[in-house]
Amino acid sequence: MKTTKTDPTRIYGAHSLLIGILLVILGTAGLAAPGLMSIATAVYVAWMLIIGGAFWSYHTWKSNRGHLMDWLKPFVLILTGGLMLFYPLSGVAAVGLLLAVYLLLDAFGSFVLARELHPKKGWAWMTFNGIISLLLAMLFLIGWPATSLFLVGIYVAISLIFDGWALIVIGWAARRASKDKK
Repeated sequence: MKTTKTDPTRIYGAHSLLIGILLVILGTAGLAAPGLMSIATAVYVAWMLIIGGAFWSYHTWKSNRGHLMDWLKPFVLILTGGLMLFYPLSGVAAVGLLLAVYLLLDAFGSFVLARELHPKKGWAWMTFNGIISLLLAMLFLIGWPATSLFLVGIYVAISLIFDGWALIVIGWAARRASKDKK
């Protein structure tokens, strides 16, 4: 079976460049106001939990509405999302703790992969990635929950900036490639 390679200029067009610029602007605004970005992130996560709980409730209603235990998951999702909406600072602290756990798991995963790669090329970069993830996790955990108010916003803002720049570079390359074809 022959595989065909998709032309990147058809996938990434001018919209990639525009979205990349918008993400960089949004991320920069988040760096300027990390507390606001943190609260916006917690509110976004809260709404995703509520919407997910509503979908799960519908599923339970349609599939097995008589079973009390089947209602537990949608109840917890909606309750958690609602609490995060009513207490956004606690929501930010929860998101900060989740990011710290994620970064710890990422660090340990990076160290394991670096050990498996050693002495092949790239093992040092994977070790460096693990050290950075571990340091970031420690930043979240030291002073938690107070540090979450600005660290969550900074983390999300930096992520948006890097995503934006990646799309800008991809969109710019696709734009140049389409000009070269003409």
